[in-house]
Amino acid sequence: MVDDQSLFRAGIRMLISSQADLEFVGEAGNGLESVTMAATTRPDVILMDIRMPVMDGIEATQRILAAAEARGEAPPRIIVLTTFDLDESATKAIRGGASGFVLKDADPEFLLAAIRTVHSGSAVIAASATRELFQHFDARESSAPEVPASFGTLTSREREIFVLAARGLSNSEIAAAEFLSEATVKTHISRILAKLTLRDRVQLVVFAFEHRLTE
Repeated sequence: MVDDQSLFRAGIRMLISSQADLEFVGEAGNGLESVTMAATTRPDVILMDIRMPVMDGIEATQRILAAAEARGEAPPRIIVLTTFDLDESATKAIRGGASGFVLKDADPEFLLAAIRTVHSGSAVIAASATRELFQHFDARESSAPEVPASFGTLTSREREIFVLAARGLSNSEIAAAEFLSEATVKTHISRILAKLTLRDRVQLVVFAFEHRLTE
């Protein structure tokens, strides 16, 4: 848990510690402290505030993920905590590798579900909200970077599913649209992520919007 408000950290610590399947392993009051904490405790999931003194959550997210990669370890899943639905800082954090975002005033049960969901790697946190973020803040960008060659390795079916996933559709919604089973959709998504070397569906959304591949 990374947040500069000690009372907020205490509340989250109590909430997580009350769950039989979750363990609270550490906390930090700013981004710089979180980099050291992450290297020491090796958490599976990090709840990261964005606006903090010393170092903000955006840079901390990038440093934590880079350090894990340098050690050859699986990176932690990072959930950004934000006060606003449309927050450009959240967009930057997701681009930096965060696995999604949750509003600070979310219901406790939603936050717990978000932690479990991100840890499982099977779904994206607030897919539609992530997409809305990028639509809102990317409208100002006039050009898109060149599409990586890896995108050309996708089959026509995988490209169809890629676009639907990038629009924020769930596996069940994609299955209905493509007349496939959810298990088949899940297999396709896994292959797409592997081919594009993306960690999860949030990164798929980022990839799609960065390269203007949502149409």
